[in-house]
Amino acid sequence: MLLTTTNQLAAFCAANAGAEFITIDTEFMRERTYWSKLCLIQLGGAKENVAVDPLAEGIDLQPLFDLLANPKVLKVFHAARQDVEIFYNLTGTVPQPMFDTQVAAMVCGYGESASYETLAGSLANAKIDKSSRFTDWARRPLTDKQIAYALGDVSHLRIVYEKLHAQLQKSKREEWVREEMAVLTNPETYRIEPYEVWRRFKWRAEKPRLRALLRELAAWREIEAQRLNVPRNRVLRDEALAEIAHHPPADKHGLAHIRGLHTGFAESRQGTEVLAAVARAQALPLDQCPPGEVRHDLPRGIGPVMDLLKVLLKQVSEEHGVAAKLIATTDDLEQIAADDGADVAVLRGWRRQLFGEVALALKSGKLALSVQGTRVIVHPKA
Repeated sequence: MLLTTTNQLAAFCAANAGAEFITIDTEFMRERTYWSKLCLIQLGGAKENVAVDPLAEGIDLQPLFDLLANPKVLKVFHAARQDVEIFYNLTGTVPQPMFDTQVAAMVCGYGESASYETLAGSLANAKIDKSSRFTDWARRPLTDKQIAYALGDVSHLRIVYEKLHAQLQKSKREEWVREEMAVLTNPETYRIEPYEVWRRFKWRAEKPRLRALLRELAAWREIEAQRLNVPRNRVLRDEALAEIAHHPPADKHGLAHIRGLHTGFAESRQGTEVLAAVARAQALPLDQCPPGEVRHDLPRGIGPVMDLLKVLLKQVSEEHGVAAKLIATTDDLEQIAADDGADVAVLRGWRRQLFGEVALALKSGKLALSVQGTRVIVHPKA
């Protein structure tokens, strides 16, 4: 069950090169590193399920990478993003073609973030033992219990996939899943651009100079964390980064008085580089500072329209068995409440067919909502 040599891995991959699909999962550690440390790869093939030890001495994962790139074999994951990110960082490519059972489950009415345990229980009649979930996967040797737990993540996934696939075919929603997979199969999803990381911060930066400072400092921290392979906050905590950006120090003395920095930081190489980042941001012409977030000012009194659209979304979600989060976001609802021609996902593709057209009809007075018993009913307005 545990493959520890290149020859063993190559044999498995060759045996499944003509398979319709394989199931994949990984176990990794990331608590103390920037890059995920791949500790185990589970593969579900047509005839057998195996675990691959990427930490085994001398093992070459190229046969697996070739299988992941094979356009004739569908790669099935559950909640694929982190797994795919690992393979992208190792190879520079995204497995193709790919299927995510969590996305499919949302389309098939299993809720907004159906867990593997939920799907395995309802579709494969399997009970998942999660006692090894937080085990140290980097420690060797692996126990039989760990390997058995890990293999359960791909063995039941085969049944989950087959049943979800059958439901999608029956409901003619296969194209819906393909549309949703576009983000997961796009390499840009996994490419980290240090000078864009600042946009993830929760706080608003109204002034151009502050945005420039946040951008330079966040980019420096990202590059340094990658170089040292440590979590971002091990280099510089968010709070300290924000303090430096809001009160930019002019020298080491000023940097030493920033809260949250460890003793000696100002005198260190990192302190010198932080001051250089501050200087770069301070010297940048205002017209070259990063632009602020585009804010859509909503019309006054739009609240009741939003409330109606939220009720409609809930009704459509329940009637058609599709997770509401997958159909439309709150921002989508705000935009179509304000503008029938808003450029939002819910007014394109299958979402427009399922919900967008109905929402616009409700706004224009062509449809009405009523209550019958405990249900909300959508019907043509008399």
